Amino acid sequence: MTWRGSTTVPDRIFASLPYLLPLIDGLTFGAFLFRQFPVLQLLFIPLAPLMELYRLPFASLIIFFALYLGVVRNENISHFIRFNAMQAILLDIVLMLCGLVLPIFSKGLQVAFIAETLYNMVFLGALAAFVYAVVQSLLGRYAEIPPLSDAVYMQVR
Repeated sequence: MTWRGSTTVPDRIFASLPYLLPLIDGLTFGAFLFRQFPVLQLLFIPLAPLMELYRLPFASLIIFFALYLGVVRNENISHFIRFNAMQAILLDIVLMLCGLVLPIFSKGLQVAFIAETLYNMVFLGALAAFVYAVVQSLLGRYAEIPPLSDAVYMQVR
């Protein structure tokens, strides 16, 4: 959806960058899949420097608030970038909630296969959302993820 006007190439690039935040958080759910298919880890080698930066104490919290306060709440930045930054933040919140709930839920499951399947589903869902959102952003379109996009529209004016 491009109803807010056309987007420039720098806007498209900057709008796709915040989605690295949920991608990096989503990689922890792929541990079982990476163990079964080690070749998949090669796809994420370019993210290694960002992952090292992300492991610093409070780095994830600082990046989270910098995106929210510096980008989403800054009305001098285009709506397209602010929309995508807020949607990336909400995706990250969903992944954080999954990170809290899945370990508790998987301990209650006696079958390891079910727990591994849940972790793989969350990882693949996060990866699919990342790819979809980045492609839509680079094309200059608003990435519509049904439950999240409505909340984003309420937050970003």
